[in-house]
Parts: sequence; C-alpha cells; structure tokens
Amino acid sequence: MINSVVLMGRLTYEPELRTTPNGLSVISFQIACDRQYQARGEERKADFIDVTAWRQTAEFVSRYFHKGSMIAVEGSIQTDNFTDKDGNKRKSVTVVANNVSFCGSKAESGTANPTFSQPAPSYSSADNSDFEEIVDDDDLPF
Repeated sequence: MINSVVLMGRLTYEPELRTTPNGLSVISFQIACDRQYQARGEERKADFIDVTAWRQTAEFVSRYFHKGSMIAVEGSIQTDNFTDKDGNKRKSVTVVANNVSFCGSKAESGTANPTFSQPAPSYSSADNSDFEEIVDDDDLPF
C-alpha cells in the first residue's frame, strides 16, 4: 500500500518546537497550498494543511522556517478519530513529514549571500550513518 504526500506551500503561522516527556522534539505547523483550478471571476482558493514533524526534522523546521516561509514537505497522511467535548465524532487529518526542504529564494529565507551559492539543503529524519558516500569519477562501469 502507498501513503505518500508531497506538498509545497507557505507556513501560515510561526511554528513552535515542543519536547515530549520522553525527550523527543516535535513541531506542528500549517501550510497554505494554492489549488490548481480557479473558477472564472473568483479568487484563487487555497487548502490549509496541518503538518507534524519529529526529531531532527522538527528541529530543522524550527531553526530555518518561519511564518510566510515557502517549504516543501514529503511525508504521509495520518488520520485520527476522536470525540469532541460536545460528544460529536470527529476526524483529524495530518501530514507527518519525513523530509522537508527549502524551496523559496535565498533572499526570501533571509540567508542571501551573493558571493556564495550552493544547492538548497534538505533534511530527512532517516539516520544516514549506515551509508558511505559514493565518489563519482565519471567512469562508466561498462
């Protein structure tokens, strides 16, 4: 089964990093994503999507993203059923981020430096300590 989501949008409020009683970092934020279709004579509509990130990904978001920042999120959808205080059955839908990336300009993110250019970094919650970097010397193996 596949549960994979890729989103790009702007943060609608300042994310706040929290820590669980077990010491895990967690952050929740919301992004606004414009819809592709715009009816004639109407303003473009947006969807407001709740996102949660854990551990190093949460710390990365807290450090580098702020209200209005453009962000790319890769993750999965998680749904929870609950009963509200009035006894009504509800469902919440959240994207759990596995990977987040910058996708705005450097000037937009407040890190503009005209003499230094590099690809936009991204951060994944996966631990890459089991992998070794492959050096590509452009020689084909065949």
